[in-house]
Amino acid sequence: QVQLVESGGGLVQAGGSLRLSCAASGRTLSNYAMGWFRQAPDKEREFVAAISRGGSRTDYADSVKGRFTISRDNTKNTVYLQMNYLKPADTAVYDCAAVRTFDGSLFRTAGSYASWGQGTQVTVSS
Repeated sequence: QVQLVESGGGLVQAGGSLRLSCAASGRTLSNYAMGWFRQAPDKEREFVAAISRGGSRTDYADSVKGRFTISRDNTKNTVYLQMNYLKPADTAVYDCAAVRTFDGSLFRTAGSYASWGQGTQVTVSS
């Protein structure tokens, strides 16, 4: 399995921006589809964004579409989530996830992913 470590979370005012990073070790990410999920207190884990192994396909939850951008740099073994125009409703623990794939598929469901990071807290103040 691949090991994932997130970074870049923190406290930001509404309307601000953060960039989350997910760095992998133990495996190269070139053959892994990647996703970002989040979980707020007393809420279910929800899908945020996904990207195919080559980066040519992306998918977003309606709640973040137009504000968040998922990208990857396979030479650095890292996936990113650029978050702009942040809202208090974006406050959550954000997790990245990976699953080995053999084509350009991407996935919106948490059960599709085999490896997860430790999570990074994002707090958006009013």
